[in-house]
Amino acid sequence: MEGSWISLLPFLVVIPVAILSKQVQPGLFMGLILGSYLIQPDLFGGVKTLIAYLVDNLVETNNIRIIIFLYVFAGLIGLTKMTGGIKGFVNFVGRKVKTERAAMLLIWFSTIGTFNNPNFRIMTIAPIMKLLKQRLSISTHKLGFVIEVTSNPVVVLVPIATAFVGYMVSLTGTALQLVGIDENPYSVYIRSIPYNFFSIVIIGIGIYYSFFHEFSSAVSDKVQDPKAQQDEENLQKCLQAYEKEIPSKPWNLLLPLGVVLVGTLFLSWWDGHVQASSFFDAFIKADALGVMLEALFITLILALVFFVVQGFSVGELVTHFIDGGNEILSVIVMLALVWALSAVSEDLGFSNFIASQLIGWIPPVLIAPVVFVLGSLLAYFIGSSWGTWGLLMPLAVTLAHQTGSSIVLVIGAVFASGTFGAFASPLSDNTVTLCAILDLPVIDYARSKLKPSLIAAGITTVLYGVFSLLL
Repeated sequence: MEGSWISLLPFLVVIPVAILSKQVQPGLFMGLILGSYLIQPDLFGGVKTLIAYLVDNLVETNNIRIIIFLYVFAGLIGLTKMTGGIKGFVNFVGRKVKTERAAMLLIWFSTIGTFNNPNFRIMTIAPIMKLLKQRLSISTHKLGFVIEVTSNPVVVLVPIATAFVGYMVSLTGTALQLVGIDENPYSVYIRSIPYNFFSIVIIGIGIYYSFFHEFSSAVSDKVQDPKAQQDEENLQKCLQAYEKEIPSKPWNLLLPLGVVLVGTLFLSWWDGHVQASSFFDAFIKADALGVMLEALFITLILALVFFVVQGFSVGELVTHFIDGGNEILSVIVMLALVWALSAVSEDLGFSNFIASQLIGWIPPVLIAPVVFVLGSLLAYFIGSSWGTWGLLMPLAVTLAHQTGSSIVLVIGAVFASGTFGAFASPLSDNTVTLCAILDLPVIDYARSKLKPSLIAAGITTVLYGVFSLLL
């Protein structure tokens, strides 16, 4: 569809409704209703269209695999809680982690084993830090911020064995082919990594906030209304009961996580090595999301056997697996709405409208900064790095090619803009997953990290301007 200003309307509804309701899902749902009726403006046609977008995007292969991965992994984490894995690990590290600084170091060092997917990392480290927080005086908002800084911004900088690499290389190759550039997409992608300035800058800011500065939140962890205070007291009682009843077995966490990580790395190589010309090329050829799911199911089967051998009943294991998976249902609902809304906006001509407003008036030296700012705005409203990259990459590479700008710099700007949205947006699946685990209000938490996000975005924009002059 030819784009017009009407394509902006669904997104202009999302954020205000989310802020007023203090929930992301109502804003997304209202934006989706509006978009559906703009496409099919009759009484029942809009509802039919809404349902069609939800169903079509839910059954899309990669999307349903993401949902299954999130649910099964949350269920596996539920099993490690029930069998004492998380408690045992917290007891183990608790003897060494006795200060806030030590807790921050734990978060940063844990990226070594959890770098392959942002949600995998969040769902692994957040429950541990949530339990550890009960023994330390740390702001929950600060915990969330540091966990997120070490998630998406780190994963996009790792060139092998992540769920992102194959997708990023594929987008790069498609965009290069579109403008007739015959270069190896992986080589171009590798050269663009140092120009993902937002990731580099926000990691630097994350280190500063972790060890040298207090993190100010929109809502203090210590100021609570009577109901919140009662909830906190009930939580403490549950934790005390948890401490008494649950065994302390750190290997019930460490072994499953180790199997997931090693299995993902091995299966990534195995899946891609037949088509690959080198060891590292095998990781690029692999279906990263598919092998992560395979590794997760293998781990789940082995973990169930391991737990049954220890004497845990099958009934208890099934119940806690389902309870763990159900904790992530709000994230799954949010993802379904985000995917549907993104598809509606594209059919309304959102990217075409944006492109038509840009071509013809941007000087070459401003291509990279404008691509980053535009992509950041787009990513903030849709909350998806992958969606932003998919919408923006062809346009950005075309603009760079036509104006003689640096291709690798502009590709870096595209990836940086998507990272900004995945990090800063209240609609981001990373943010919503984290808030669900840490019991943080999504909108309030998103506000608390907006200032450092905008500071990083401002520095990033300046860097793109400087490097546009140099390259």
